[in-house]
Amino acid sequence: MIGGPQLLSRHGLRLAARRCLGLALILRCVAGAAMAADLCSITVVEQGSGWPVPLVELRTTHLSRWVTDNAGVVAFDAPELMGRETWFDVRADGYEVPRDGFGMQGVRLRPAPGATLRVEVRRTSLARRLGRLTGAGLFAENQKLGLRSEWKESGVLGCDSVQVAAHRGRLFWAWGDTTLARYPLGIFDMLGATSSAAIWTNLAPPIAFAFDLFRDGEAQLRGVARLPGSGPTWLSGCVSLPDRMRRSRLVAAYMKIKPPLEAYETGLCVWNEEKASFERLKATWSRGAGKDSKPAMPEGHASLWTDASGIQWVYFGNPLPTLRCRASFEAWEDPSAWESLRPQETLASAADGKAIKPHSGSIAWNAHRGRWVAVFMEAFGRPSAFGELWYSEAPAPQGPWGPAVKVLSHAHYTFYNPRLHPELTAPDSSVLLFEGTYTQQFSDVKEPTPRYDYNQILYSLDLNDAGLRPAGAR
Repeated sequence: MIGGPQLLSRHGLRLAARRCLGLALILRCVAGAAMAADLCSITVVEQGSGWPVPLVELRTTHLSRWVTDNAGVVAFDAPELMGRETWFDVRADGYEVPRDGFGMQGVRLRPAPGATLRVEVRRTSLARRLGRLTGAGLFAENQKLGLRSEWKESGVLGCDSVQVAAHRGRLFWAWGDTTLARYPLGIFDMLGATSSAAIWTNLAPPIAFAFDLFRDGEAQLRGVARLPGSGPTWLSGCVSLPDRMRRSRLVAAYMKIKPPLEAYETGLCVWNEEKASFERLKATWSRGAGKDSKPAMPEGHASLWTDASGIQWVYFGNPLPTLRCRASFEAWEDPSAWESLRPQETLASAADGKAIKPHSGSIAWNAHRGRWVAVFMEAFGRPSAFGELWYSEAPAPQGPWGPAVKVLSHAHYTFYNPRLHPELTAPDSSVLLFEGTYTQQFSDVKEPTPRYDYNQILYSLDLNDAGLRPAGAR
């Protein structure tokens, strides 16, 4: 017998390491299962359809609260309430439960470890909430219960409004200022990603949209618009246009920002395919250069349209068009080819004829309706100053826009910059998708919603819904 410790071969070390790793994974799974068994699963679904409802708050009488994830689930973990009849206030913009004799809106449940409970809510808005597209913990409550372990976190905690363009067989996405976990100051020169351009033929819950985010050499999220000059870079009017060589060029308008939120330069930028980033093409205006007011720009959201004579145009607006040019790279880069438009200042409410002033939003051609459609946020609406969304239709991009129907309302929270997504559905689909930025900013809300705040939430409209018929009045 050889004295002293025996020497292990490299193969033996690898085998021992794999066994230790396997044991660790088994122990972790056992611990996770034990923890999940201590929790109570509560699922909130839409009455009638059974669609799971994200962003529903359940609050107890001692002010503990839980918010449903993209699968409409909360993992209830209050040991002091297990096995006890418990009252939960149910709070959700666009959804409700019946009021009791005292005017309370809630439900009584008896949570228990390992139990699965169900709450039904009635949808009061025409728009159906599908789920969050960005941010962290899209399925956090499910994962606490040992479910959806395949979902991987992107590293994005929050981000501002989106720009989308179909480009070279993919969808290009860009978001504004972005929150990360490592420090309160995150990315301020546009987060970018691509995704498949395949349409959603089967829109089934829960929503789990994966993006291929642009990262640096160390796999860290990075900005895609690091243009010259201090301060954040904001992009808008993102669109892919052919040049004279028939190459698709991804372009956008940019704005450089200084505190508090003041633009000091605007211009045009072009996507560099090799570097996977935007580069400045030209500045069109800068503060202190002789012009106090910014000139018209191809900004907002882009919409392509071919007129009766066969000319293809690209319209820019937020929501209604303020500028158009021929749909070519050369026309887009030449300010002398731009045609300024005067958008309709107000739309009439289909309910009472009240003048509604659009603030932000987008338009798109819709084959199912055979008309142009718009979803926009009202300026200084009620009850939320910047959270009331409306739908309208028109025979052409420049209008005239007909009666507007309110499709979504928020109790004081902000929901701005709605963006239609015709590229995600079939051209003749009766489902209209849009997303917007859900944020505490510009509101009187004192308690922001965990995980959801400052993120993009996706909604759908059924264009066959009787509630939208007034918008089709000719």
